[in-house]
Amino acid sequence: MSRLDFWFEFASTYSYLSAMRIETLAAEAGVTVVWRPFLLGPIFKAQGWSTSPFNLYPAKGRYMVRDIERIAADRGLAFRMPPTFPVNGLLAARLATVGVAEGWVAHFTRAAYEAQFARGRDIADPAVLADLLADLGLDPQAVLATAASDPTKTALREATEQAIRLGVFGAPSFVTEDGEIFWGDDRLRRALAWANTRRGDTDRSPS
Repeated sequence: MSRLDFWFEFASTYSYLSAMRIETLAAEAGVTVVWRPFLLGPIFKAQGWSTSPFNLYPAKGRYMVRDIERIAADRGLAFRMPPTFPVNGLLAARLATVGVAEGWVAHFTRAAYEAQFARGRDIADPAVLADLLADLGLDPQAVLATAASDPTKTALREATEQAIRLGVFGAPSFVTEDGEIFWGDDRLRRALAWANTRRGDTDRSPS
């Protein structure tokens, strides 16, 4: 099977939409999904942004909220903007990094997004994340300790650096095996189609 790397950020509203459907669509397309947590903060900082562009440009932010509301309703998903936006997703990203190594990243990521964007819970709060881990049948204290370890911190930092090298500038982003980048939830089906038809083909002409 061909592979598609799914680069996501826990503060990203559109990543929530993708996380809740990517595995179903990928299975239909015959594509394996690789979940890749990373941090947008360093990327935004390099562009001179101190916060989300949805905060920097209020009209864009208002549009985003309404756009997500419409899409979520169409897909049968609940959506509410969290009290703090963007949330500090560092700990959640470190936990997801542990999940990548231990095989539960997809389950945790969906749970964290649902908690934040459907139920309005603060995923910057370790207690909230501990509840999510417990609900998945994991040992919260053990996993949180691993997330706080130097190897996990290094792995997340290196993942973010890799995203930058690949040319990722926003979330969600989907990167195929031949290096094509597709940005945004609305490009997910196109990314899967590209990944499925190319399968290592270096021909980059539009299909």
